[in-house]
Amino acid sequence: MFDKPDASRRKALKFLAGAPMLPLGLASAGLLVGCGGGDDAIAAPAGNPTPNPGPSATFTTAEFTGMSAPTLASPAAMATTTVGSGLKVNFSDGSSQTFKLAYQPFFVTGDMVPDGKGGTILAGGYYDINNQPIVDTSVAGKERQFYSDAPDGTSLLRIEGAKVSGVKGNTVFAVVQFEYNTRDQSGADTYGRLPSPIAVLTLDQDPATGKLTLVKYHNVDTSPAHGLWITCGASLSPWNTHLSSEEYEPDAFTIAGNSQFKAYSKNLYGSETAANPYLYGHLPEVTVNADGTGSIRKHYCLGRISHELVQVMPDNRTVLMGDDATNSGLFMFVADKEKDLSAGTLYVAKVGAGFSIDPSAAGADLTWVKLGHATSAEIEALAKSTAPADIMDVATTDPADVSYTKIFLGGKANWVRLKPGMEKAAAFLETHRYAYLKGGSMGFTKMEGTTVNIKDKVAYSALQNVVDSMVLNNSKGWNAQSGISVDKALNAGAVMQHKLDGGQKDLDGDAINSEWVPVHTKGLLNGHDILGDVLGNTADPEWIANPDNLKFSEKLRTLFIGEDSGQHVNNFLWAYNVDTRQLSRLLSTPAGAEATGLHAVDEINGWTYIMSNFQHAGDWGSLHAKVQATLDPLVRANYKDRAGAAVGYLTADPSSIKLAKA
Repeated sequence: MFDKPDASRRKALKFLAGAPMLPLGLASAGLLVGCGGGDDAIAAPAGNPTPNPGPSATFTTAEFTGMSAPTLASPAAMATTTVGSGLKVNFSDGSSQTFKLAYQPFFVTGDMVPDGKGGTILAGGYYDINNQPIVDTSVAGKERQFYSDAPDGTSLLRIEGAKVSGVKGNTVFAVVQFEYNTRDQSGADTYGRLPSPIAVLTLDQDPATGKLTLVKYHNVDTSPAHGLWITCGASLSPWNTHLSSEEYEPDAFTIAGNSQFKAYSKNLYGSETAANPYLYGHLPEVTVNADGTGSIRKHYCLGRISHELVQVMPDNRTVLMGDDATNSGLFMFVADKEKDLSAGTLYVAKVGAGFSIDPSAAGADLTWVKLGHATSAEIEALAKSTAPADIMDVATTDPADVSYTKIFLGGKANWVRLKPGMEKAAAFLETHRYAYLKGGSMGFTKMEGTTVNIKDKVAYSALQNVVDSMVLNNSKGWNAQSGISVDKALNAGAVMQHKLDGGQKDLDGDAINSEWVPVHTKGLLNGHDILGDVLGNTADPEWIANPDNLKFSEKLRTLFIGEDSGQHVNNFLWAYNVDTRQLSRLLSTPAGAEATGLHAVDEINGWTYIMSNFQHAGDWGSLHAKVQATLDPLVRANYKDRAGAAVGYLTADPSSIKLAKA
């Protein structure tokens, strides 16, 4: 590290916190590089001929310098989180400075971390509905509390008036959710069989350097939300709450034979039949308290879909939602009141002619099908009192009855018939089936993260892959009504961009009360499938593949893209500048791991951060045949025999920061 600077140097260092390190609000805050005309300044890194910015220089732009993908020439780099990227900051006087980036974890799951009460708590630990630890008894004599190897959605925030014991600098909080546990100690599959935990981290932010240090870990009581189901991506709401997710909602019509959901119910409630499937597949919201604790409630009126992560628009009412499934849709919710998701109207997109993932193509217009209006309370009540057969009849073979409509759900044909008067229950509890029945374009495959570029009024959606229901003339007929068919599958996926506008009407002719409605969609970035390379990659490692997490930084004009790739041996975190169209690789996760927890934070107490986690390191498949023997022992040594995963953030490498003498 470097010596702690005095007050004037602290002002000069204000843009050197967690990556990217930017002088946000320089002009208004007086945070100029070279302070008040004094002698203290930041020296350029060694080998950088660019002069230091002058005392009146202000920040103009920033650009990332990418890193190479790790190779077997350095197996240690492939078996851990590796960062070889940098950030060049440009100033109004023509000067610039470049800084190396590095990764700083708060913990690896399975660590014992401070609980804020003088003791410790298990990071990523699992709890039942009564907040009692869930114990892995699969290996006799090695009983231990389950903990997750799959941290995911993360939000970084501050609360006015926050005060937590142990914080010496600024109090900052992070909310981290844990999607699942891959396997028990015996190696048996535990995916989706444990209720997802979620935690509030209290972080001590050093005012001089921006470094974040964990001082308290609080496990949030999820019983008010009936427990959580497979919490994947997340976002920070404009009103400073953590918007979680529940993906792959369990099918209520086949729940009696669903061994996964029975195990989930048993671990949560102690009974295989206590959990109600209609209470899962919704949107949980976590509110952080000033003392570092948190509370949760679940909103049941945003559709019961495969919630990946949502993006709330600047109006504090319009919510754009990814839907991580086969035969998925693009969904939108418009709340009745600002900053309150407990009531509103749900819509699904209908895609017009011309849909293409090709960035050079014109794209297609979007219109919107209204599915219904509801409050969270009334849908929760319906969920508790309504059986699937009360809502609709569902057959999986053709009943030869014209009163049924053929749809596709998860790539499988269903024939459905709505019961009279059950439109609201169908819209909010059987959303996938009802949206297809109502004419929504239910042909996407694994629509993952969503985010928004406010200045340009553009939203972005990640398609992890473009296969199955998205492919023209698919032999299974999955896309008969979607309007989104492409000529050829693209396993490596794509990122779409949606133009946003106001003054729109739904297909019933009723006004949509939002100025942030997606009205046109076109391709932005595509992955590149390849036959295979020396490491086993089946997508070009010099380009994105299987995009998942998306977050946009207004200050950086940069779209951050995290991969969930079964085609890259190491998954990557990328930065794409929407003005220069430069794509830069920022970080490589351990082989077999997925890049998760992405959150681009433009400013907290003057510092800017990129949050980044990973999950399931060493999750080997055929893709890893050429590297597994070399990397498996290294990954196991780094991450608790593959049971641990890191939660952390990108930061400045101290070796690239040099202080000039006063």
